[in-house]
Amino acid sequence: MYPEHTPHVPAQRAVEVHQPTPYPPAVPSAAPVVPVQPGTVPAVASIVLPDGRVVTGYAINPAQPEPVAAKPAVSRTALSIALGGAGFLAVCGGLILLTSFIAALTAFITQLITLAAVIFGGWVLVLVLGTRGHQGGTTVNIRKAVIKRNHFHG
Repeated sequence: MYPEHTPHVPAQRAVEVHQPTPYPPAVPSAAPVVPVQPGTVPAVASIVLPDGRVVTGYAINPAQPEPVAAKPAVSRTALSIALGGAGFLAVCGGLILLTSFIAALTAFITQLITLAAVIFGGWVLVLVLGTRGHQGGTTVNIRKAVIKRNHFHG
């Protein structure tokens, strides 16, 4: 299924060796170069090294450090503690108001129950005492006629 192992010669590649080409040293010019500060920064800047070589390249602005974030006047920890305290006071005040509301509601319901008991008790008292005022005879209503004991009133 697989071919037999055959001797295999790796492909040989042509190898090219590149040697760097040295640049000839810069020859200082006869007239000395005097650096002059231009009015604006040119796109390409040139500087003269102490040994007389001239280096030309793009001007690189120095890296500006990241601006430091302005610290708040109050630290975050103090702010968190203050907000936590304000929240705690708000919860305590709410609980006091809730307790007062429940107490007032309880008193109101108690007064309603007492008022109902007084009214119902008075009604029962009127019924009980009102019939005792006419103990002398029995009253029976028959077709608009009132018959009292031993008397007929028409």
